[in-house]
Amino acid sequence: MTAEVQNNDNAPSAIGKFFKSIGLLRESPIAVFGLALILFWVILAILAPVLPLYDPNAPLEPFKFPLSEARDGGLYWLGTDHKGRDILSRVIFGAQQVLVWATMATLVAYIVGMLMGVVAGYLGGWWDEVISFVSNVLLSFPVIVLYIIIITYLGATGFNIVLAVTFASAPGIMRIVRGLVLDLRTRDYIFAAQTRGESSIYIMLVELLPNARGPLIVDACLRLGYTTITIAMLGYLGLGLPPPDPDWGKMIAETQPLGSFAGHMAIVPAAAISSLVLGFNLLADGLREISMRD
Repeated sequence: MTAEVQNNDNAPSAIGKFFKSIGLLRESPIAVFGLALILFWVILAILAPVLPLYDPNAPLEPFKFPLSEARDGGLYWLGTDHKGRDILSRVIFGAQQVLVWATMATLVAYIVGMLMGVVAGYLGGWWDEVISFVSNVLLSFPVIVLYIIIITYLGATGFNIVLAVTFASAPGIMRIVRGLVLDLRTRDYIFAAQTRGESSIYIMLVELLPNARGPLIVDACLRLGYTTITIAMLGYLGLGLPPPDPDWGKMIAETQPLGSFAGHMAIVPAAAISSLVLGFNLLADGLREISMRD
């Protein structure tokens, strides 16, 4: 009876700790600044269709420097690129692409990695041996080579980028989750659930994974930053999102030869990548700081 009471109190306690951590977020200046950077790009990406922006893919006028006047009386705040496209529009609409595909890729990688890790850690035995072997094989490949092989073979699309990130990231996530589960499975509330006759699936999904959330949330923020860099890197190599949609990495690659007299065309998307990744990293540092107080 005591074990059951302890287990029943566990879920509310976990939820309470989660909201407590959210409340503590404002006490970490690093986390607040990181979240502000992320929200800046998220808000711009959401409002992009209603903002007074030029078509990001339409050639408007020959190359224009920043703050140049447009034919319609408007202003090219960041100028136009070598193809006459508005740089500000391409950067903001490019944020949509990065945020959507980076989030989707990280989410899918986490779903696969968490399922692999919790099964390997809780069930053990041959499950652990097989999953760990597959993960070690995938981790033995250089990440950049794995990306290039998958994208080159399957084609440069958003869904193939998700697949490539999942193959590259899920094994590392699996190892984190497995280590956490090996520790958590010896806790009293797990024994209480086993005593009640709960199924292994219930214990893994309801008892183990929610209680492993702290380190995983921090790692997810970092991986969102890594995935953002990955998407930009693939775009720079010509293996990113298909044209004509804006791609920050592709914007840098296309304008790199013009850097001697129009360096802003590469600096602006590079700064966008850096600020978004910095936001994810600072948020992760802040969350780690909060979790250490808890």
